[in-house]
Amino acid sequence: MTPAEMEAIVMAFPGVEKGMSYGAPAYKLNGKFFTRLRRDDASMVLMEVSHDEREMLMEAEPGTFHFTAHYRDYPCVLARIESLHPGSFRNFLDRRFRKVAKKAAVKAYDAGAADQVAG
Repeated sequence: MTPAEMEAIVMAFPGVEKGMSYGAPAYKLNGKFFTRLRRDDASMVLMEVSHDEREMLMEAEPGTFHFTAHYRDYPCVLARIESLHPGSFRNFLDRRFRKVAKKAAVKAYDAGAADQVAG
């Protein structure tokens, strides 16, 4: 996935705002952390990932998923955008969206997705 593809996927979620963190793109939703690009290793910080799931992902795809000591205690995983599948990325972000978005925004988002499938 290219940086442009990554940003298009992130910004497709309603209410996401782009900013900067540590000199790289960072994204918030409702004033809360949504995801960010780590400049050091061109990886996205993906939240809402349990420690067990993180271990499984790193074992299954060590070239894509990893973490650093800084993230050890957080429910997240780092994913290199170069090898991260766009559909998987969208799914990780969907999980985070549902956690931090307002209920009305999630309902509207789900209704829009249903309309796209029907149309």
